[in-house]
Amino acid sequence: MSLTLWRLSCNKGLGRSVLHKTLSSITGQAFYSTASKQTRPNACSAAGGMVVTERRGTVMLIGINRPEVRNAVNHETAHRLLVELSAFDQDNNINVAVLHGVGGNFCAGYDLKELAHGSGALKLEQDVCRGPGPMGPSRLKLSKPLIAAVSGYAVAGGLELALLADLRVVEESSVMGVFCRRFGVPLIDGGTVRLPQLIGLSHAMDLILTGRPVRAQEALTFGLANRVVPDGQALQVALELAEQISSFPQLCLRADRNSAYHAVFDAASFTQAMQYEMDHGFPVIQAESIAGATKFSSGTGRGGTFSKL
Repeated sequence: MSLTLWRLSCNKGLGRSVLHKTLSSITGQAFYSTASKQTRPNACSAAGGMVVTERRGTVMLIGINRPEVRNAVNHETAHRLLVELSAFDQDNNINVAVLHGVGGNFCAGYDLKELAHGSGALKLEQDVCRGPGPMGPSRLKLSKPLIAAVSGYAVAGGLELALLADLRVVEESSVMGVFCRRFGVPLIDGGTVRLPQLIGLSHAMDLILTGRPVRAQEALTFGLANRVVPDGQALQVALELAEQISSFPQLCLRADRNSAYHAVFDAASFTQAMQYEMDHGFPVIQAESIAGATKFSSGTGRGGTFSKL
């Protein structure tokens, strides 16, 4: 029995998103996709040089590779990020992805030099159901977990990419913030949508209105960071966390994850959210829960242990 996942379409008459249910795929659907389904290699992929990928078992590492500009994203990099994250979402052999920056910084946002000198070539799709955001994958609704390994700067559009992730592992010296406030560049990659839901409107307004830098420990108190780790360890800790998440029964994990997102962003009422939870959780009982209960009855996982599951 397969898991019900999300597929988003646009109701142009109402200007709203409408959810459709399907029981035909465990991979789910994004807002849109430019990548075909394919098996990723175990070795690093150059991916145009600006994005690198590496397969680690059932985990995919996706790295922004423009260290000379603190991994600021230009048009080509945005496209490559969209391709790689879309491919991850469609690959049945990958359970979790880790997004990181190469060379000491996560992402300094959109490349303002490209914006300043090539604004005529910058074509933005205003209909969020029809094309990518400026940073690339920011309009995706992924069906599987994404973890951001944050080092150095994760600011402006880079902060918005970090907000796309389910979890953020942040190094002690990292700096996050809406730095684009200084230059009149708006948050149009989901920052004003995801940030208030993640840390509350009051904290979000503090960041959005002031553009001030936020250090790792403060980000942890906000809930903007999920883990704070020593410098140089974000990627390794994020990988270990991804491997742990990947080891769990995936139908159940994705049903619970997707239900939480639906309740926060899409449900019109408490009752609708509860019904969605039941409708998408119930098929998992036959598919995974009975086998899990049998394992528990035989002694596995007693005392709250997570090893040898």
